Amino acid sequence: MSTETTSPGFLGWVDKRFPLTKVWNEHLAQYYAPKNFNFWYFFGSLAMLVLVIQLLTGIWLAMNYKPSATDAFASVEYIMRDVNWGWLIRYIHSTGASAFFIVVYLHMFRALMYGSYRKPRELLWIIGIIIYLAMMATAFFGYLLPWGQMSYWGAQVIVNLFAAVPSVGEDLSVWVRGDYVISDTTLNRFFAFHFVVPFLLAALVFIHIVALHKVGSNNPDGIEIKEKKDANGIPLDGIPFHPYYTVKDIAGIAVFLAFFSVIVFFIPDFFGLFLEGPNFQPANPLQTPAHIAPVWYFTPFYAMLRAVPPMFGSQFPGVVVMFGAIIIMFFLPWLDRSPVKSIRYKGIISKVALGIFAVSFVVLAYLGMQPSTPIATLMAQVFTVLYFLFFLLMPIYSKLDKTLPVPERVTK
Repeated sequence: MSTETTSPGFLGWVDKRFPLTKVWNEHLAQYYAPKNFNFWYFFGSLAMLVLVIQLLTGIWLAMNYKPSATDAFASVEYIMRDVNWGWLIRYIHSTGASAFFIVVYLHMFRALMYGSYRKPRELLWIIGIIIYLAMMATAFFGYLLPWGQMSYWGAQVIVNLFAAVPSVGEDLSVWVRGDYVISDTTLNRFFAFHFVVPFLLAALVFIHIVALHKVGSNNPDGIEIKEKKDANGIPLDGIPFHPYYTVKDIAGIAVFLAFFSVIVFFIPDFFGLFLEGPNFQPANPLQTPAHIAPVWYFTPFYAMLRAVPPMFGSQFPGVVVMFGAIIIMFFLPWLDRSPVKSIRYKGIISKVALGIFAVSFVVLAYLGMQPSTPIATLMAQVFTVLYFLFFLLMPIYSKLDKTLPVPERVTK
């Protein structure tokens, strides 16, 4: 279908110099998406919304923040107490950080359920994992900026992990910090990266959307709607993204913002998960908190790190497992050997495996927030093994699993 325009007036003038109408049609008005999207398809648009919120609030916070070890904590207090509406901007940004990971985790879980990583969307999935890594990097760099107790000591622990790398570890950790300890130099470079990486993240999201619209959206049935078209080349099971899904996404955004506002205005610390209690105290290099743990969205991997016993006095095996838990996701498109994509038509083995994987991730997140005890360590070891078995055994159980016949057309 042609997307060329002959619009008169100002729009026509713009179209001759920039393909505005063409882009609008190809990516919204004439982009045909499956007609059976459900609740799980809200989270992609919500992730883009939260990214915009984080970029805008981050820019406003940077106007009053001072990346200095002597002034950082005081500048955050200044934003909270003296800047007009500064407390609101700060709470929106802190709540948005956790909301970003929540919607992205749900977005990734939907991809696991409906096989959105399978052919022809392998590259789309890989770009998505790179976005996830960029999110983690951005959150890590921003974690130190409040210069509170947990920020300082949490960053100290995480940066020290680089020292576990054989041969080059000590030099690597000094290179990351820019100093021999977490200092003013570290704070300055983390602030620079925290400001720049989100714009790289926005570019990756744009590439992710372009890749999505190239291969087309998946659906709960895992059926490729491009394979069945009418005489005009329009998918029989597709509907224009605009206005049908833009209206649906706006409804989802309204519900999301209602919950988001409740947290911002009534429980911005979210019971110590979004803003930890020790972070309301200025960083003190001479006083270590009783229990150091990263913010909740890092805790599944932190639990894996602690679950692996040191070898020859080095925590390097734990570091390998922690990073391996993310890297293994890149290979998911080639691990799944099932003849069907969607969980709707997979057998009981695949459904149980996905359920165990989800439970393992949640339990590891909880264990990562708790003090280390023998029982907690044993549980973390068990659930770490279950996490990796989901991927490592997938070529076997996905091939042996009994599947249901997939319908020729999408269902509700």
